[in-house]
Amino acid sequence: MAVSKRPDTLVSRRRFLMTAAASAAVSIAKPSISRAASRPRITHGVQSGDVSTDSGMVWARTDRPARMLVDIATSDSFRDARRAVFVDALPESDFTAKALIDELPSDQDIFYRIQFQDLSSPTILSEPAIGRFRTAPSVERSVSFTWSGDTAGQGWGIDESRGGMRGYAAMRKQQPDFFIHCGDSIYADGPIPSTRTLPDGSLWRNLVTEEKSKVAETLADYRGNYKYNLLDANMRAFNAEVPLIAQWDDHEVVNDWWAEGPRPDARYASNSTLALVARAGRAFHEFMPLRQSLTEPGRIYRKIGYGPLLDVFMLDMRSYRGGASDRLQTSYGPDSYLLGPEQMRWLKRELRRSRATWKVIAADLPLGLISSDTAAQGDGPALGRELEIAELLTFMRQSGIRNTVWITADMHYTAAHYYDPNAAVFQDFEPFWEFVSGPLHAGTWQPSKLDNTFGPRVVYEKGCTREQGDDLSPCFGLQFFGHVEIDGATEVMTVTLKDVDNRSLWSVAIDPKIGPPRVAHRS
Repeated sequence: MAVSKRPDTLVSRRRFLMTAAASAAVSIAKPSISRAASRPRITHGVQSGDVSTDSGMVWARTDRPARMLVDIATSDSFRDARRAVFVDALPESDFTAKALIDELPSDQDIFYRIQFQDLSSPTILSEPAIGRFRTAPSVERSVSFTWSGDTAGQGWGIDESRGGMRGYAAMRKQQPDFFIHCGDSIYADGPIPSTRTLPDGSLWRNLVTEEKSKVAETLADYRGNYKYNLLDANMRAFNAEVPLIAQWDDHEVVNDWWAEGPRPDARYASNSTLALVARAGRAFHEFMPLRQSLTEPGRIYRKIGYGPLLDVFMLDMRSYRGGASDRLQTSYGPDSYLLGPEQMRWLKRELRRSRATWKVIAADLPLGLISSDTAAQGDGPALGRELEIAELLTFMRQSGIRNTVWITADMHYTAAHYYDPNAAVFQDFEPFWEFVSGPLHAGTWQPSKLDNTFGPRVVYEKGCTREQGDDLSPCFGLQFFGHVEIDGATEVMTVTLKDVDNRSLWSVAIDPKIGPPRVAHRS
């Protein structure tokens, strides 16, 4: 698509927000399905994802068999609009549809307008819904993104009287180029009750739906978890403006799962975790705007290149893992898989090929926090799942791969960890940072203990106190996300840990290939 970047085609963000808000108010005011309506409806907003220098995915859902029509333009007036693509939304996909929009110019605001055409009455169209994304640059310019995880967990759902999922509103204020969701995008194993009692005796009042009243087992149940989160106005507004890059962790299926794991707990009628994984995976791919692998359609791990300054490596620490976390296991084998051999080969190959200044590795689990479900096996030499991490870190040192930063969520608090081989039991690696930030909208936990295998030290952390205990309600303000900005001129990466009120808690500026990091701010 050859499009002009004339000043008259570059519109103000304020104008877009007004246009998108008006469209959203019409198209998603009542997310429930109504067959009596004469026009198709866009039921859960629009979203984009996996944006590159010349393409991006777009997504929407309707309420009946219909054709999704996508127009694109470089202005929210759509004066230069063209029909980009159409995709049929059918019952087999729960009337969701997503499409790749390609042949786009780099570093350009792209506005997309989605309508649905009723398949039984082709002259009838839905009201339009509008979204936007900006393609990645092909030359050096400043880039920013946010990340977090853990949405609607521990029974803390959407309480509209308390502002709903306020974390999405806080991230929206940052106007990032994109958002990385590091997993637990739903809690399929966590029903949402109508109320939860707070320490002072007052009530947290959730929106409730049938699918979220019990643990998810059927495909419809898993789909209902995603539809529940999309009832939140903050999330829908954020999705219309900020592209999503998503990975999954355990709660998209069931707590602490692996594919050939034991029977789920007594709440489940199924005796097969693998059957749940199949249904959960289908729902995840239907509702997330991620690109589909041609060689492995259900694959989640992938690289997203975002210009010369940044490559993002999205990992999948669930689908290929073995079941054992035996602390005595000293040799690498199927039971100790975390990424698995094929994903490891892919990650090494793509890291070696990367020419971006920064390589951000998005993991659904932290490396050094001790938990039965993470890679960490406790103090001492690398064992079990740690063997894979040790191999990867050694490979990066030997291959001269620099400027790697790890980001994750999962632990329901925020932290900055510096991994130093001089303080480690296993020392064959270069120092690196790992940043943890979450939950986005779930219960908050106390900080966990670090494992000394790879020498991490806590530079900053914030979560619940021992007196508050775990599972602190979102209304107490301990909900977190991270913000990353890479300066286009200096290539310095600044990482800031923020809370739901958009306060900067702590930040660090990291020079590429130069000296120790500089702590820029601490609350």
